[in-house]
Amino acid sequence: MRRPRRNHSAAFKAKVALDAIRGEQPLAELATRYDVHATQIAQWKADLLKGAEAVFDSGKPPPDTAPETRLKPRTCHDVVRTL
Repeated sequence: MRRPRRNHSAAFKAKVALDAIRGEQPLAELATRYDVHATQIAQWKADLLKGAEAVFDSGKPPPDTAPETRLKPRTCHDVVRTL
């Protein structure tokens, strides 16, 4: 019987890919340890390596931390106004 399709979180994928990049264990052992297929781990590893250069790309902040998208801290006055 087939196992239902699973959706893994980005944090889980990053953790597994980093373990694969470290190379301390073969992909087959990582696949058993994390209960995913070795081919999937290899794909996540390739995706991580491909996207890693964006972290150091010309000193620009990542898109989600741009100043206009950050939330403003709420003050006590803001909380009282909503009540």
